[in-house]
Amino acid sequence: MIRLCRTSEIPPGGILCVEPEGLPPIALYNVGGAFYATDDRCTHAAASLSEGILEGPVIECPFHGGTFDVRTGEALGPPCTTPVRTYNVSVLGDELWIEEAPG
Repeated sequence: MIRLCRTSEIPPGGILCVEPEGLPPIALYNVGGAFYATDDRCTHAAASLSEGILEGPVIECPFHGGTFDVRTGEALGPPCTTPVRTYNVSVLGDELWIEEAPG
C-alpha cells in the first residue's frame, strides 16, 4: 500500500492532487467524509481533474465540462465517454492509503 496524505488535508467537498512515486498523479476527493481516488487526468483531453468542480460524488472536468463519478470512475457526461481509473482508498488512523493496483 502507498501512503498519500493525512485526512485533514482534504476538507469535506475538497480535492487534492498527490504524486506518489511510481504512479501517475492522483486526485483525492472527500465526499461527505468518504474518500475516493482517481487518476488526475481526464480521459477526454488530459485536463487535471483536481482543478475541476466537485459536486457530491461527481467531478466536472475544468476543460470541457465532462463529468465522472469519483466512486466508480464512470463517465457521466459528454464529451467524456471513457471511464477514469479509480483506486481503492483505505483510511488508517488519520492517513489515506491506496493499493498500488487500480480499483
